Amino acid sequence: MTHAHHPIDTPPRAPSPVHRFGTLAVHAGSPHDPVTGAVIEAISLSTTFAQTAVGQPVGQYEYTRSANPNRDNFEKAVAALEHARFALAFSSGSATTANILQSLAAGSHVVSVSDVYGGTHRYFTKVAAAHGVQVTFSPSIELDIRELIRPDETKLIWIESPSNPTLSLVDIRAVATVAHQHGILVVVDNTFLSPYVQNPLDHGADIVVHSVTKYINGHSDVLMGAAAFNSPAIHDRLSFLQNAIGAVPSAFDCWLAHRGLKTLHLRAREASTNATAVARALEASPHVVSVNYPGLNSHPHRAIALKQHRNGMGGGMLSFRIRGGQAAAERFCQATQIFTLAESLGGVESLVEVPSSMTHAGIPQEQREAAGVFEDLVRLSCGIEDAEDLRADVLQALEKAVVGPKITNGWNGRA
Repeated sequence: MTHAHHPIDTPPRAPSPVHRFGTLAVHAGSPHDPVTGAVIEAISLSTTFAQTAVGQPVGQYEYTRSANPNRDNFEKAVAALEHARFALAFSSGSATTANILQSLAAGSHVVSVSDVYGGTHRYFTKVAAAHGVQVTFSPSIELDIRELIRPDETKLIWIESPSNPTLSLVDIRAVATVAHQHGILVVVDNTFLSPYVQNPLDHGADIVVHSVTKYINGHSDVLMGAAAFNSPAIHDRLSFLQNAIGAVPSAFDCWLAHRGLKTLHLRAREASTNATAVARALEASPHVVSVNYPGLNSHPHRAIALKQHRNGMGGGMLSFRIRGGQAAAERFCQATQIFTLAESLGGVESLVEVPSSMTHAGIPQEQREAAGVFEDLVRLSCGIEDAEDLRADVLQALEKAVVGPKITNGWNGRA
């Protein structure tokens, strides 16, 4: 049973790229300037564009909120890397989520994985209800999806794979197959892996979203979001909202993010290599309770990673539970010398944080722990430094966080 306003007739696919990822990353949406021959396009900061007669702009642009050359170029590049026909850029990942949810009519129902980004959880629980959209969270969406779908009401399934911060994976194809039988759209947040490691549209998703702030820009200096998809109907709806709501990125930020995107394959590959080395060191440490990393054979969803991720890569993100509880987790974050204690992820530099007290503090403790976000959980974003340095940093911080207190405090130090 399909709904006319939610067309799921497999829309025309994006054209098969002639070139591979690295070539597309460097060249997609990057025309040479026809006047000057500039290889890198200029930043077009003008907010308005001249018209030769009333209603007849000189070129294709009228007003920068509606469109500008730098945003167009960046959107073309993102579409190419996600194997999509269309992409749209927004002022943040959260604005991207908001625009997609705003596209649903009042009375709509959404099913989401429980283990989502804190900002997504906040929007789903505190804002969506205000325009009559209900969200149900499921810790095991592949198993529960048939029971959670409400005929005529459920319009959207929201997936994060890997999830944040426990790195659990979802079989996108399995969920999309059931959703599409009911005319329901599937959205996958692909921020944690980037288009280099995973392309959700190839596995049946209808929309892929990113916090561009993370891997796509990759340099911790731009706030932005993006969505990519193949359906012209979705494009009409979301591009209308992009302009009407106006949560759009600046031309300068689009230029910067496009510059970052050109090295995405190099950065994502290195981050994944580094995270694998760190995850193996953590798994071998007596100071660690458990490690969540899809690149390890011990990961419960390793088979999905081998099916969905490029070369079975694990990506640059991992989390682990440290012995000694929350106090040890906090000491660990203070003791690292290369990993910076900070929120966010996906930049060239390595970061560390405690989700229960930082990125996920807004989620009630009971719900947090049901999703595996305990107070002793530490999240790492591995950057592109040397793997051996990152590994050594993590091991010395573990010693200080877990062993150090026992030595200095005697028996009192058993945290």
